[in-house]
Amino acid sequence: MRIYIYTGGEKVVGKSGVGQAIRHQKSCLDRCGVSVTERWTADTAAVHINTVLPDSVLTALGARLRGKKVVWYGHSTMEDFRKSFRGSDLLAPLFRRWITFCYGLGDVVITPTEYSSHLLAGYGIRKPVYSLSNGVDTAYFHPDPALRASFRKRYGLGEEKVVISVGHTIARKGLLDFLELARRMPEVRFLWFGWTDPRLLPREINDALDAAPDNVMFPGYVDREQLREAYCGADVFAFLSHEETEGIVVLEALACGIPTVLRDIPVYEGWLEDGKNVYKKLNIDRFQQTVDGILKKTLPDLTAAGRCVAETRSLEAVGERLRDIYRREQILPPPRQTAPAFSPHRAALRRSNWFSRL
Repeated sequence: MRIYIYTGGEKVVGKSGVGQAIRHQKSCLDRCGVSVTERWTADTAAVHINTVLPDSVLTALGARLRGKKVVWYGHSTMEDFRKSFRGSDLLAPLFRRWITFCYGLGDVVITPTEYSSHLLAGYGIRKPVYSLSNGVDTAYFHPDPALRASFRKRYGLGEEKVVISVGHTIARKGLLDFLELARRMPEVRFLWFGWTDPRLLPREINDALDAAPDNVMFPGYVDREQLREAYCGADVFAFLSHEETEGIVVLEALACGIPTVLRDIPVYEGWLEDGKNVYKKLNIDRFQQTVDGILKKTLPDLTAAGRCVAETRSLEAVGERLRDIYRREQILPPPRQTAPAFSPHRAALRRSNWFSRL
């Protein structure tokens, strides 16, 4: 039996966390021995849908006609749609209705965290909703001191202190606080990896980007190799997002062993703890104090504990859990029961019991 990973719309979401999640699903299933396909085949058991575009609805309806199950990934919520693109706050209630309709077409809904699962339950979705991390490739993203030199050479950084962040250049991702942090710490170099078409951004964000302080660099969207260099070569990962359903870049940073500072928001509750594996703060003053403490090494090093968190969400671990969901929802058959090894003692005991009944 195969799982059809629907890739329609990947050109639209390919550079986002959703695009990364699609690639992760393929790898997860491959690593746990479940065959995948990118088209309908005679032995397709179910289709994975990751986007909420109109073509995804058509694919779900096509699965119904074929008698196949639909696994819809709930990456998007109304809450993380807000403060993203021009007009998103106004459209957010309509977006909630649309994604509720889409997810309702699934036989199973999978969403990355307990937090996002709680949000979807509040939308009135009646289908089974499972919380399952998007995962991280811990074999690829891992601490590598050798990458520090290549990262710094690439951007001409020398031995400057460096703080990085990753994501779309939108308000929800904490861009404004990141720029203010850079403004308050002119002796530190700040780099933001990621890009959003300026035509999609509200004027406030475009103005903020134009007025960014001189110690901020915008390398734009980079491939995973350069991103790994950045995680391994920078001194702090400051991800100040206001809303997430998980945050794949957080997992990548933790896997690479970079000290991580996050905004203290509900999505991290239960798996990331302030002062234990990351630093979670609420406002710009605390962000500055924490980043300064990390750079001056006056705060404890939490990177080993952060790496342990990433390992619990490795692609192998996520693949095993995903396979269990398939079995529970009867998408895949249960594991075969292996016959017990032959035992002369047990055979003799069975013969003895048989003779005793004569």
